[in-house]
Amino acid sequence: MTDAELRDELLRRMELDQEVRKQLGPMTDAEFERWLDIDRDNTEWLAEVVERRGWPLTSQVGEDGAQAAWLLAQHADASPRLQRDFHRALEHAVARGEASRGNFAYLEDRVRVNAGRPQLYGTQFEGQGDDFRPWPIEDPGRLDERRAEAGLGPFAEYEEMLRSIDRER
Repeated sequence: MTDAELRDELLRRMELDQEVRKQLGPMTDAEFERWLDIDRDNTEWLAEVVERRGWPLTSQVGEDGAQAAWLLAQHADASPRLQRDFHRALEHAVARGEASRGNFAYLEDRVRVNAGRPQLYGTQFEGQGDDFRPWPIEDPGRLDERRAEAGLGPFAEYEEMLRSIDRER
């Protein structure tokens, strides 16, 4: 698979990922099964790519392709082992300057939350309405410092943005 073909496939898979997540209102069982099938298929496919080629680097697939690869990894929650593998691969790409530190921060938090550990960057929330809140955060006093190092804005601004999205639902 060429870099251009890989980029195209990443973008196609990201589009499917987002399409199923943009549905408003309650999902039918069939819609929810489709969501799970898309995530499962994307996870297995990305695992094959990472095993054969390594993490899709920005220099290979462009910013949008790299964003798509991260999104597929972020949504690999049903396969924690593979998600941790993606996390390690993305970490190496970030160290080479070939992936986004911000994306890595989101995946770091996702892997930690899925393992029952406090998150570092405050990117993961749970619940809805009055129950909408961040998952536990390690050393909250240094949260904005860590977010800045990852290229993320202040937590208060991020939290307000997420809360406004939650209110719109």
